[in-house]
Amino acid sequence: MCLILFALADHPKYKLIVAANRDEFYARQTAVAGYWPDHPWILGGRDLEAGGTWMGMTRQGKIAMITNYRDPLHIDPNAPSRGNLVSDYLIDSVRPYDYLKSIQSRAKEYNGFNLLVGDVGELFYFSNYQDGIQKIQPGLHGLSNHLLETPWPKITRGKEKFKFLLRQEEITSQALLDVMYDDRQAADDQLPDTGVGTERERSLSSMFIKTGNYGTRCSTVVLVSGQNEVIFEERDYDLSTYDFTTQTFHFKT
Repeated sequence: MCLILFALADHPKYKLIVAANRDEFYARQTAVAGYWPDHPWILGGRDLEAGGTWMGMTRQGKIAMITNYRDPLHIDPNAPSRGNLVSDYLIDSVRPYDYLKSIQSRAKEYNGFNLLVGDVGELFYFSNYQDGIQKIQPGLHGLSNHLLETPWPKITRGKEKFKFLLRQEEITSQALLDVMYDDRQAADDQLPDTGVGTERERSLSSMFIKTGNYGTRCSTVVLVSGQNEVIFEERDYDLSTYDFTTQTFHFKT
């Protein structure tokens, strides 16, 4: 994932709302969202090259998501896959805080990451670019390729659009997915400087990214009601036409 907007205990009907875009090289082999044959209680897409995932959920209500921390000067091509940090949590029965404690000592082995783990009632955040584990407080939050709540233009824009939906009595997965399909780029004076150059910063500044070989591959929404009824919906995009197919799953934790 490269953009995650989420609201925890911030709506009268839904205890957890997540909307996320996965940005990746178009050539990387990927499976669309579904229940995993080898771990049938896990729902999510899957990286077919390393075996992990960027976002997943279990039938019991565990959820985990990851974004890369953009630091092009410190990339180790031999580092372990960050997607396994998500899948390992979903496979294991360990509690979220304990899981994050268990990976702290080896976190620097990975390229930069931001990891959210928890369940439908609580979430915890950890980055290997920041000390400590943070329990997420109720409210609306945004995460991209820097630390949690860093106000990059896509975070600011996305949260403003999200706030409008949070004022509605009913929120649909389609409305959330439509919010995430926003390819407007930021003005140059609003761009962060992460060491990739102005042109690249500009192309990566939109919520929904479109470039020649890299961009938003899918958008995923999770809605969890107060009765723990879950809607998990994913749009997977044709990267030449941006037409999409949709996978929708309903279950109760």
